[in-house]
Amino acid sequence: MRKLLPLLLAVFTVIALGPTAQARIAETPSAVGWRVVDGQVVWTSPKPLTGDAPVEFWSGGKLLGRASPSRDNRTFSLPGKAIGDPSKIEVRAGGQRLDAPDPKAKADSRAPAALPPLLPKGSVDSGTPGRYQTSTGEYTLDPVPLPGLNGSTEMQAVVVAPKNAPGNRPLVLFLHGRHQACYSPTDPEADPVGWPCPAGSLPVPSYRGYLQTQQLLASQGYVTVSISADAINALDYQVADGGAQARSSLVRLHLEHWADWAGSGRGSAPQIVKDAPVADMSKVLLVGHSRGGEGVNQAALDSLAPPPFDSGYSGPVRWTIRGNVFIAPTIFGQNPTPDVPSVTFLPACDGDVYNLQGQQYVDSTRGVSKGKALHSALYIAGANHNFFNSEWTPGVSTAPSVDDYHAGPTPNPLCDPGQPARLTAPQQRAVGATYVAAAAHLFLDHDLRVQPLLDGSGVRAPSADPAHVLSAALGAERTPVVIPDGNTKISGSGKLCDEINTATACLTGRAQFQSPHTVALNSSSTEAGREAIDVRWSSAGTVAVIEPPKPVLLVGNQSLALRMIVPPNSAGTSFDVTAVNSSGGRTALGKITLDGLPGQDRTFSYWAQEVRVPVPPVLQVAELELAPTTGSGEAWLLDAHGWRPGLPEPAPAKLTRVDLGTLKAAEGDSGSKTYQIPVTVTGEAGGTLKLFRADASGRNYTEQALTLAPGQHTVDVPAIVVGNTRWSADYTVGAQIKAAKGTVVGSYQGGVTVTNDDPVPTVTVAPTASTAAGGALNWHISLSAPADSDIYVIGDALVPATGPELSTADVDPAWLRSLGVDPAPARPLSQVTGFWLAPLLLAGQVAADFTIPTVAHTPAGPDKHVRLKVEAYPPEINLHTEITGTVTGG
Repeated sequence: MRKLLPLLLAVFTVIALGPTAQARIAETPSAVGWRVVDGQVVWTSPKPLTGDAPVEFWSGGKLLGRASPSRDNRTFSLPGKAIGDPSKIEVRAGGQRLDAPDPKAKADSRAPAALPPLLPKGSVDSGTPGRYQTSTGEYTLDPVPLPGLNGSTEMQAVVVAPKNAPGNRPLVLFLHGRHQACYSPTDPEADPVGWPCPAGSLPVPSYRGYLQTQQLLASQGYVTVSISADAINALDYQVADGGAQARSSLVRLHLEHWADWAGSGRGSAPQIVKDAPVADMSKVLLVGHSRGGEGVNQAALDSLAPPPFDSGYSGPVRWTIRGNVFIAPTIFGQNPTPDVPSVTFLPACDGDVYNLQGQQYVDSTRGVSKGKALHSALYIAGANHNFFNSEWTPGVSTAPSVDDYHAGPTPNPLCDPGQPARLTAPQQRAVGATYVAAAAHLFLDHDLRVQPLLDGSGVRAPSADPAHVLSAALGAERTPVVIPDGNTKISGSGKLCDEINTATACLTGRAQFQSPHTVALNSSSTEAGREAIDVRWSSAGTVAVIEPPKPVLLVGNQSLALRMIVPPNSAGTSFDVTAVNSSGGRTALGKITLDGLPGQDRTFSYWAQEVRVPVPPVLQVAELELAPTTGSGEAWLLDAHGWRPGLPEPAPAKLTRVDLGTLKAAEGDSGSKTYQIPVTVTGEAGGTLKLFRADASGRNYTEQALTLAPGQHTVDVPAIVVGNTRWSADYTVGAQIKAAKGTVVGSYQGGVTVTNDDPVPTVTVAPTASTAAGGALNWHISLSAPADSDIYVIGDALVPATGPELSTADVDPAWLRSLGVDPAPARPLSQVTGFWLAPLLLAGQVAADFTIPTVAHTPAGPDKHVRLKVEAYPPEINLHTEITGTVTGG
């Protein structure tokens, strides 16, 4: 994030989860008096919010939805949504509450666990510089238009390459995330908005933030390029996917040039490219940070299964993406590319993508394709979101920058700056460089000596010390043994539980929102394939017996790998693991022991660690027994697989690609009409998906399985639109899809956008008001006709034309605090940052009031005045006027 963004006002109620925003919250009193039911609700921030984390809206502990930002990144809306009980609403971004201070966190002084053991003998420390000198330079090409973005996108990059490296060399491409696009070199507090950057401001050089990693890779023989995406960051409010497809297209446009420069077009290449070795386009690794992670995932998908629509690049695919590295990434659609190997960084102190949703780049690949590609997650203690990029790091960045971790009201020794467990910025960049290089060695060069760093083997790279980095993985041709679902029989101390928020949730209370494995796609109360096994015992030896649907034969496996969660800060949870065959024969496999991750109220520490027990060359598993050896406790088993060393070729399958689209429909005056949400199916193999359809409120999704027969290209996804004659803001009857088996998903959300076809009502506001000091100024607001959407009437304080101005000392201090405004020091209302009045006309209402309660002084003072600039939202309500008020004897 560019800077801390204190939220000085919380009078607008938010009901959206938009592809934007990290905010840091000032310690202000709670906002009160929220009144929201049906219709469109809006929240406006005093300052632009840019970042990778979404603004989140919760009600009673339940996530409500996701909305799009406006051009200025201040106003967020989600038409047609209902929020239920307004007293239960919470507004969050980056894990922190926006509308009120976070509750005091529990302090935790537990030190991190001991470092994992070093790499075994014969392995390679990927953080060690190579033998090549390096050269660095930049190129700038003509800007390009991208569909959906009203403006051209820059084609700019920095290249770091080895000198005198023989032959063609693998290519590593970096894509930064959704940072602020522009900054003022003369005013660090400015927030320039727009693209191209407004006069007097400059683009933030986020693409130069990975030079340390690029230089390490180049010294090891890789050609590297880091590309700029500032225009997309400035313009992605215009597209529903938050710019994921645009970022994919930008990556592929750069790869198109590199493919040219590796062949007949080398003579026209920029000088730095000519000076570098020729890129081997059959060996490409993509590295994406934050929203850039979602972009490179989409680029990998689009390279294997080109989009069936104009995406901004439609040329031939003349490259092979061998792997992806996702650094603190977003994955809003939860549709990873299953046949491209990946490594995901999960920084434990991430203050932006705080829920570590990137874990779904691992979890959501399970069972989708053949399972040959390795998908690894790295849990990095003490790391935040920003410091992997030097241009997002205070003290070394060109533009103003911040530590994105938000320190709470109580000390956090795990994440607070300066604490022993918190990584410094140089330490964190060293971790990033080491593990990106490990992925390059493994995926591009098939160097198995680095594989233990990434595949759950539980070892560390010395060059990343003192960082605690834990790995857990799926894929690489593991043999499924236990994949919990309704067909799994469980007895003893175990039971089936659901990762998603239902009555059978694995984690309850606060823990439910402290695990990256339980991050939901939407508000559906279920999601098939996301079950686990809850093992709870009160005495040692209380066995959990797990029976797969049919016996599993392991041949040539070396270990049984289990992914398990134990409570944070717990120590020494252990189980004896036994396999039982179909004849009742028992094989004791050994003991597993886990210590909980260091955790605190603000950390996502319910993360599944990988543990292994050895297995004989041939083993049949009809039942798996977990016998706890400690007196009492609880643990959760996500899955168990047979594991063998090595890395098979991913061999991507020809999976069916599915994309949801949108269409517009007029609401109509009466009755209901059924429309089909556009669905495009590319490929012949068929497969299955999870389809989620929103109800009429747009708030709740329900899930159903969707099966495509081989060769099927049409799918019925109905949406019902109900007509009437009352005006409403446009809204969407939507749907989302997620791959289940044999499919990949490009555009995961779509729907029918219902456009208003009724007259827009007019709002009238009384122009003046007066009261004696101690009374209330009151301006009456009336609507010409009832509406089906909520309407805000916003009053912004201005300097009065004449006379003394009403100040914070002249109004009720409790009322001011309810708006998030501190009455002290006394100052004119027009000088209070973010002082707005926001009466709300609820759907169906035709009257409301602006009210300012005043206080009397002894002795009485002169008459005082207030002037308000009045506008309405949604913007279709054309209201632009001024009103005045006078307090006599003030």
